[in-house]
Amino acid sequence: MTTQTTTAAETIRSILDRARTGHEATLPDDVRDELVAAIERNLYDGASLEEIYRATTQALTARIERDPAFGHIAADVFRQRYYWEVIGERLTGFELDEAYRATFVANVERAVEAELLDDRMTDRFDLRALADYLAIERDEHFSYMAMETLSQRYFLKTASDGDHLELPQAFWMRVAMGLALEEDDPQARAMEFYDVLSNLEFTPSTPTLFHSGTTHPQLSSCYLTTVQDDLEHIFESYKHQAQLSKWSGGLGTDWTNLRASGALIESTGVESTGIVPFLRIGNDVTAAINRSGKRRGAACAYLACWHLDFPAFLDLKRNTGDERRRTPDMNTAAWIPDLFVERVENGESWTLFSPDETPELHDLSGAAFEERYREYERRAENGQLRQYERVDAEELWRDLLTRLFETGHPWITFKDPCNLRSPQDHVGTIHSSNLCTEVTLNTSADEHAVCNLGSVNLATHIADGELDREHLAATIETAMRMLDNVVDLCFYPTDQAARANSRHRPVGLGVMGFHDALMELEVPMNAEAAVEKANRWQEFVSYHAIFNSARLAAERDTYESYEGSKWDRGLLPQDTVDRLEAERGRPIPTDREETLDWSIVREHVAEHGMRNSNVMAVAPTATISTINGTTPSIQPIYSNLYVKSNMSGDFTVVNEHLVSDLKDRDLWDAEMIDRIKYHDGSVQEIDAIPSSLRERYRNAFEIDPRHQLRLTAHRQTWIDQSVSHTVFFPSTDGTLLDDVYRTAWELGLKTTYYLRTLGASQIEKSTLDMDEYGNTQHRSAPGSDGRTVGETDADDVDGGTTDDDPDGGTIDGDPDGGTTDGDTDLCTVEDPTCDACQ
Repeated sequence: MTTQTTTAAETIRSILDRARTGHEATLPDDVRDELVAAIERNLYDGASLEEIYRATTQALTARIERDPAFGHIAADVFRQRYYWEVIGERLTGFELDEAYRATFVANVERAVEAELLDDRMTDRFDLRALADYLAIERDEHFSYMAMETLSQRYFLKTASDGDHLELPQAFWMRVAMGLALEEDDPQARAMEFYDVLSNLEFTPSTPTLFHSGTTHPQLSSCYLTTVQDDLEHIFESYKHQAQLSKWSGGLGTDWTNLRASGALIESTGVESTGIVPFLRIGNDVTAAINRSGKRRGAACAYLACWHLDFPAFLDLKRNTGDERRRTPDMNTAAWIPDLFVERVENGESWTLFSPDETPELHDLSGAAFEERYREYERRAENGQLRQYERVDAEELWRDLLTRLFETGHPWITFKDPCNLRSPQDHVGTIHSSNLCTEVTLNTSADEHAVCNLGSVNLATHIADGELDREHLAATIETAMRMLDNVVDLCFYPTDQAARANSRHRPVGLGVMGFHDALMELEVPMNAEAAVEKANRWQEFVSYHAIFNSARLAAERDTYESYEGSKWDRGLLPQDTVDRLEAERGRPIPTDREETLDWSIVREHVAEHGMRNSNVMAVAPTATISTINGTTPSIQPIYSNLYVKSNMSGDFTVVNEHLVSDLKDRDLWDAEMIDRIKYHDGSVQEIDAIPSSLRERYRNAFEIDPRHQLRLTAHRQTWIDQSVSHTVFFPSTDGTLLDDVYRTAWELGLKTTYYLRTLGASQIEKSTLDMDEYGNTQHRSAPGSDGRTVGETDADDVDGGTTDDDPDGGTIDGDPDGGTTDGDTDLCTVEDPTCDACQ
C-alpha cells in the first residue's frame, strides 16, 4: 500500500467520522471501515482532496435507498468540501466558526467592490454584527440535494472565474439584507428576515433568491402580458418577452386579441395568417433566452376557446405535422368561459369568431359575456359577420381533452371564476394566467402584470401534533413585509411592468409542504380529514395575509388603485364564491363557513385599506421545496422511493416519514427495500405493511384526482388569486378524464396546471380504488437501482426530455439510465431545471 493510498484512507476516515456524528447507528465503525475501503478502491494514487470528497459523497448517496440517514451524512460531507472551497482551509470547531463569519464579511465587501452587490449592502449594515448573528448550525437543515442545487445555481459567484462567495447562512443573510435595504432600521429587519429564511419557515421565489441585494435586483417571479391586434405591438411584445425572460421572469401571454386566419387586413387588402405563425416566433424567442444565465426561457400562450384559430391552437404541441405550426418550447393554455362548459353539458353548439369582428368579447365576463356572445351569434346568423364557424361544443371539448392527454397541453383555465372573483374587477380584465397558472391579474397594452411570490413552509410549523398557529401567524407577518418590499426594490425590465406593479402592488403568498405536514400529523391525504385541514389551514393563512396587508397599509398607505376594488367594497375572497354561484345559477359545493373572527380583519381593511391589490397565490414551488426539503406546494408526494434526475445530478428520494414508521415496527430491512422498489415506490400491495400506513403513504397517482381537486377547491375559497394544481391521472379512460375536468369547473376552480399520466404500456396493478381507474404503474426489475417510472408526457414520445416543462427533468425506469417502454423518456413532477415560478 502506497503512502498516497494510506493518506487517502485516513482522509476518507476523518471525513466520515466528522459527518456521521448523530448517525453512528447508521454508520458504525465496521460499516465505516468497509465504506472507506470501497471508496479507496475507486481512487487512483495521487487523487486530489476534491476527488476524495466527491468519491465519498457518491458512495454515500448510492446508499440512500438503504437508509435516508446516508443522505444526511452525504450532506455533511458536501458541506465540508464546500466550506473548504470557499474558506480555503479544512477547519473544524471554533476555527471554522470564526472563519465562516469572517468570510461572510470579506465576501460581501468583495462582491460590492466587484459591482455584484448593491453599495448599500456595506453602507447600511454593520456586517460584523450580522456575521455574529449567523446561526451556522442551521446549515444542517439542508439535504444533499438542496446543497447541490444551491451551490450550482443560487450561491453568489464571481463573474470572472466563478468563485463561490457565499456559504449557506451567508446566502440567507444576503437575501435578507437585500430585502431590508429600504427599511427604516435595515439591520434589525435583516435579522428578522434572516431568521424566517434560515429556519425554512418562508422562502421567496427563485428570482428573489437569485437577485436580492444585487446591482440588478429583478426579484419578481411572474409576468402576464396581452398582445394587441397590431403588427407593431406584436413585435414590441416579442421584445418585451425577451426583456422579461432575460431577468428570470416566467411569462403568461394572452394572444386572444389577434385576428384569426383568413380575417381581412384592411390596410393591405390581404387575409391574415392567424395567430399560429406569430406563436411560432414567440416560441423561438422563448427558446433563445437563458434567463439570468441559469434557467431556460419559459412562457405559456393563452387563447380563448371562442377564437376561430382555437382548433389549430390545440395542435401546437403535437409531434406530427408542419413544424412551422408547432411550439415545442412554449406551453399553451385554454381560456374557457362558463358559457362554453354549459353548452358542453347541454349538448349545444359553439360558435368560433375572429376577434376583429367581436372586439368586446375578450374584456367581458359572466352574464355580460354571455349576452354579447349571443348577440354576435345572431349577427352571424343574419350574415353580418364575415367569418365564423359553428361547431359541436361537446366535440370541441373532446378534442381539447384528447390533445391534453396526448401532449399535456393546453392546460385548462377558467375565465369567469378568475374575473368574477377578482379584487381588481374595477380597473380591468384578467385575460390569462401566468406560466404556472396561479397568478390572476389584469393586463392591458399599457400594463404588464407582475406578481411577487413566496411560500410558507407548513411542515416547519407543525408542533406537538398540530399546526402551530401562533408561529405561523408570526411567519406570515414577516413574509408579507418581505413580499411588499420586493415591489419597491425590484428592477423592472419594462416600463409597463413598472407601471403595473407600482399601481397595484400585488403579491402572492403561497404554501408548500402540505403533504409533508399531513404525514407529520398521520393524516392520509385521501381522507376527509385532509379536506378539513386544507380548508382551515388556508383560512388561517388568508386571515393573516389579508390582515397584515391592511396593517402595512396603515403604516405605508394603500395601493394606488385601491378605491373601488372589492376590498374597498367590503368583499373578501370567501365572499366572492357566492357571486360566482349566483352568476352560474348553480351551487359551488365548498364549505365557506368562517371559523375565525373575521370581523377584526374586515374592520381593519375598512379603516386602513390594503397595501396590496392581491395577496395570495399558491405556486408549484418546484425548487424552493427542494431547498426546504419538503413536498412541493399542495401536491401529494410523487413516490415513496424514486430517482430524481435534473441538471444538478441524479438524486435518490426516499420518504423519510415512511422509513421512520417502518423502523418503529421493525419492518425496514433489505427485503422491504426490494419490495418497495419492485412496486416503483408504492406500498399499496405490500401486505406486511399495516393498512393504516399503506393508506397514509399513498402517492400522487394513488389518490383520486377528484379528491385532490376538492382539496384545492376548499382552499381556493380563501385565496384571491389561484392555485397551481397539477392533475395526477392514473388512467387512460377518456370518460374519466372528462369527469375530472368537469369536476374542476363545478367546484369553482380558477385554473389547472399540468396533466400527469402514467404510461399506457405499463403493467396494470390494483392499488387505488381501481375498479374505476385501474392502475398502470410500471414494474421495474426486482433488485434494480431503485429508479422508478414516472408519468409519461405524450409530447415526448421521441425519447427526448421535455424542455417545455418548467418543472421537468426525467425519472428513468431503466437501471442503466436508458429509456423504457418503447424509448419513451419520462418526466418528473418537479425538477429545478427551470424554476419557472419558484
